[in-house]
Amino acid sequence: QVQVVEYGGGLVQAGGSLRLSCVASGSIFVMNSMAWYRQAPGKQRDLVAVISSGGTRVYGDSVKGRFTISISKDNAKNTMYLQMNSLKPEDTAVYFCRFNGYREYWGQGTQVTVSS
Repeated sequence: QVQVVEYGGGLVQAGGSLRLSCVASGSIFVMNSMAWYRQAPGKQRDLVAVISSGGTRVYGDSVKGRFTISISKDNAKNTMYLQMNSLKPEDTAVYFCRFNGYREYWGQGTQVTVSS
């Protein structure tokens, strides 16, 4: 079993920055990728960014040039980060972490609110 927990959400003004963290721990035998998704009220869950075990990064069009995904690993856990700069009110959403190993695991989400 893998546990996935997100940290770092909060309230920030437009133009500001925020850094999210996601810790995946437990029975991690393989990590294919980790990703951030977000879901605004009444909307579908969309991909924000994904990073593969080899370090390949893919970003959603709306966050390119503003958000940066990164990852660190040790024997016990994988930690993924999302550095969010130049935040906009439309970035307001619940941000979810997905760990993809032998199967997918999702975190509970962390709220990010950007005020105008």
